[in-house]
Order: sequence, then C-alpha cells, then structure tokens
Amino acid sequence: MEYLLILIVLGAVVFVITGPLRPGRVHEEDLALEAERAELEAAKEAKYREIRDAELDHQTGKLSDADWRAMDRGLRAEAVELLKRLDRVEERAEPLP
Repeated sequence: MEYLLILIVLGAVVFVITGPLRPGRVHEEDLALEAERAELEAAKEAKYREIRDAELDHQTGKLSDADWRAMDRGLRAEAVELLKRLDRVEERAEPLP
C-alpha cells in the first residue's frame, strides 16, 4: 500500500515538473507579450494615421508650415518611441538559443 502511495506522489511530481516541457502549452507570459505586441501595433498604426492626417491638413492649407513642422516632429518622435518599444517586446518574445 505504501509503495502505491509513493508511486502516485512520484507520478504527480513528475507530471508537474515536466509540464512546461510538454508541447502545446500556452504560458501566461507569452499571452501577455502577445497582448502587448498587439497593443503597440495598434498604437503604431494610429500614429501613422495621425502623421498622414497632419500631412493632408498641411497640403489642404489647414495647418501652416510652422505648425505642421512642429506637429510632424512630435508625431514622428512618438512613432519612433513606439517602434523602439515594439522592438523590445519582440526581442523578449524570441526564444533563447
């Protein structure tokens, strides 16, 4: 009877320890990284849209040259920061060798 109990406990321990090694498991960290990546991709697309809208406003005369340059500079700086954040997330998501 004791041997059976020891085998059951040992089997449970092996099952728990080898859990991360089994294929097909989704980890919470992977889900969080994917959610963060999706959020940053959406923010990037929105920022690109803002840049295009500002260019259109400048071309149609709604923005002066000085206003457009200031706005464009700020929007592009924000876009660069989003791209850097996206690169950092993708680096964390890459599997280690």
